[in-house]
Amino acid sequence: MTSDPGSARSNHVGFARRLRESDRCLVGTWVKIPSLETVEILADAGFDFVVIDQEHSPLTLDAAYAATVVAQGAGMSALVRVPDRSGSHLQRLLDAGVDGILVPRVVGRAMAETAVRQMIFSPAGERGAGITARAGRWGRLSFPEYLNFGNDEVMRAVQLEDKESLEAADEILATPGLNGAFLGMGDLQLSTGLPESDDLIQKLVATFLTAAARHKVPVGTAVQTADEASRAAARGYSYVMVSNDTSLIRIAATGLVSDIRQKLKPAVRH
Repeated sequence: MTSDPGSARSNHVGFARRLRESDRCLVGTWVKIPSLETVEILADAGFDFVVIDQEHSPLTLDAAYAATVVAQGAGMSALVRVPDRSGSHLQRLLDAGVDGILVPRVVGRAMAETAVRQMIFSPAGERGAGITARAGRWGRLSFPEYLNFGNDEVMRAVQLEDKESLEAADEILATPGLNGAFLGMGDLQLSTGLPESDDLIQKLVATFLTAAARHKVPVGTAVQTADEASRAAARGYSYVMVSNDTSLIRIAATGLVSDIRQKLKPAVRH
């Protein structure tokens, strides 16, 4: 007896569920280049996920949509960091079937609640139903399947990036429906004027990680190297973004050109 494809559940697993079920820290990178080939190469390299960065790149909604389709088709989770805290992109990205969203520069519980409500279906939240969009497999999913994926499998994360938000981490991470968080170390250093090694910064990070563990909210951060990723995982981060597509290309290209020029130095004339 064959199953009815019209009622079959999608095999795709959302990022929040992947975090719950994983026995290791998940490793991803940022996508800033509007190239589907880049996304496919990153998948082929073995990354668990990519974060399509609309805050610090010119990536449009169309570009984010296409990158999501390619990433998921290649076996990666696709997260999107939205451009700002306005909420204007949330509904359309969720309808596009993304696996998670990061909302940047969230300060305080009220701002976190506003962001999270927009990503949870009514009546608990304010997200509208769009089951005939890609998130509903163009209407193939049943309504309960569609709601379950949106509410239980999509990661709804806020970024804490300054001293005040990290000091209020316990309150922010207790936000109903919040199932992910991200520590923005770069902006934390920028806003405090202190290096990552400073005792105050490390105290704020410890407060953040302790609060996350208390509220069972998986947390991520951005690093640059494999060693930094290993240290982050050991400290309790559930997911890390290592470098980004532009840096990976720049470092590889710069290293190659430097090596070539060293080997092609003009012969010394006597």
